[in-house]
Amino acid sequence: MGASGQVDPLDFLTNEDLQYFLHRKKTEISCIDQPHALFTQLRDHDLMTEEMFEKVKTKRSREQKQKHIYEVLDRLEKEKSQCMHQFWRCVFEDHILQLYPTLRKLRNSLLDGEKCILSEECWFTPSAFEKFAGKERYKNWKYSIRSGNTTLKKLIEEKDLQTPPMERRKRKCVPKSMKELFEDEEEEEEDEEVEDDEEEEEEMTDLSVFQAPFLPVTCVSLTGTLYKIRFASGSRGKCIRTEESWITPEEFVKQEPTLTDGHWKKDILCHGKTINFLIKKEILHIHSFLCECVECSDDPEDLMDQKNDDMCYICDSGGHLVCCDGCPRAFHSRCHLPAADGDSPGEWICTFCVFRTSQQWHDSSSMSKQEALNASVSQYRLHCHYLLLYVYKEDIKKVFVKDPRQTVSRYSQFISKPMWLDKIKLNLESDKYQTVGAFVSDFQLIFSNCSTFNRDNRFGQMGARLKEMFEKEFQKIFTIQ
Repeated sequence: MGASGQVDPLDFLTNEDLQYFLHRKKTEISCIDQPHALFTQLRDHDLMTEEMFEKVKTKRSREQKQKHIYEVLDRLEKEKSQCMHQFWRCVFEDHILQLYPTLRKLRNSLLDGEKCILSEECWFTPSAFEKFAGKERYKNWKYSIRSGNTTLKKLIEEKDLQTPPMERRKRKCVPKSMKELFEDEEEEEEDEEVEDDEEEEEEMTDLSVFQAPFLPVTCVSLTGTLYKIRFASGSRGKCIRTEESWITPEEFVKQEPTLTDGHWKKDILCHGKTINFLIKKEILHIHSFLCECVECSDDPEDLMDQKNDDMCYICDSGGHLVCCDGCPRAFHSRCHLPAADGDSPGEWICTFCVFRTSQQWHDSSSMSKQEALNASVSQYRLHCHYLLLYVYKEDIKKVFVKDPRQTVSRYSQFISKPMWLDKIKLNLESDKYQTVGAFVSDFQLIFSNCSTFNRDNRFGQMGARLKEMFEKEFQKIFTIQ
């Protein structure tokens, strides 16, 4: 029993039970799509070796991946049979279940229980017996089913029942035809509350994880970031930021292909909790838009027009921003390369979008590293703009932006040739680089100076990470084999 007093249903299953379940489900698990997150989880919990993990990554075809996944699971079943509880707890963690519907089904089949209640000559599972008794809307058989005056939950906790099933939750949403009848946002929210039959966990929850101004959210396979200040309701306020766009909670749920009856209050999760939970705890606040007084500034039209970021994508500060028409990014004119003209008429597309859609990105043939370094900057200016903006963005602490001599008085004692990002930007804009190699050389000088001056302290470690990211991105954009 954990600190919250909640029983983990896996505790009631023996190691042999769990090993046998893996034995029967290996083939099913091996067929999951995009298994990288699952195998990262297993590796991080020492359930598979780094060598096995790297071998999975090298498999290209679906058939090869499935075969190797099966081999990994088979080896785990035979060589780590004593770790079955640990294995299934890893597999059944919330963030993994959100990514893999197959694993959610496996958890339900393992923990939903057997037909153990006999009534009127018929056998029922606990949830089916609850429905048979007319208590279907309770969705909480541990409390609704009693033996004498004692709930099944109490019998489970006192271990008078040894194999309790885990309750299953079902989604139920307002049909679209019914939604169309509600023109008033407040009436729609009240109707959703009536329809909301999900049992939220009421045990003590650490709410401190929800205090940030923006929160990570998931919907099965989708990921995004929810910004509290933009949240208004399910259909008003583009408050969820994905890589491609700002969208409303309802739009976010509709993008998940596996959900046919999805509902934003139940199917969007943040740290394992639903949006409905966050609203009940007043972490998020519904706006009704019924008030028409002058003081109210949350114009529904304005909220639906919020298609771009409120902060500069490069420097993370506000002010007068130029918004890209191809993605959610926004920039200060001075932060973008080339400088963004926010006053020019018509559509404006940022360098990231131009680079992504350019023929150079899609159709360029591979080259050697030396060929890339010898190439003319004038021919690959877009690549240089992209690479410099990429490093500006990844330099999260903005350590390498300004001249380090301005902040560290003894820097010149150790470093004879200082270099920083703003200087590379100035050199690029003033055509001082003739070749890509000269451009790249100044980046390498930044990383070398950082290593020499900082050694193994945190700034040195930051520089080493940035160098690794730079080199990977350089190889990627020049398609270097």
